[in-house]
Amino acid sequence: MNVWLLVAAINGFLAVAAGAFGAHGLQDRLDAHALTIFETGARYQMYHALAMGLAAVASRNSAARLACMLFLAGIILFSGSLYLFALTGMRAVGFVTPFGGLAFLAGWAALARAAARAN
Repeated sequence: MNVWLLVAAINGFLAVAAGAFGAHGLQDRLDAHALTIFETGARYQMYHALAMGLAAVASRNSAARLACMLFLAGIILFSGSLYLFALTGMRAVGFVTPFGGLAFLAGWAALARAAARAN
């Protein structure tokens, strides 16, 4: 079993669920700014779930596995902090968001390395 492909699929599922929840369940509960923040979290979760799936099937080298780990870390830190901020208004979680962005960037760099190392 390709564990990283499974993790990517679960994150894709969760991103769709979060997007639907934001569009239908939170529409009357959050102001427009908070809803936009929540939707950004869902969008970036989906982008990186797809990237994780690509890394999982495209290559089995250590750089591809590292890319998967970094994409997952980015989803947790970036999207997770945006979800938490949008739902609670806790500004303190904002300090985590850039670390998630850095994890995403490092994941893309690792994916590029994996591609360069593939035969």
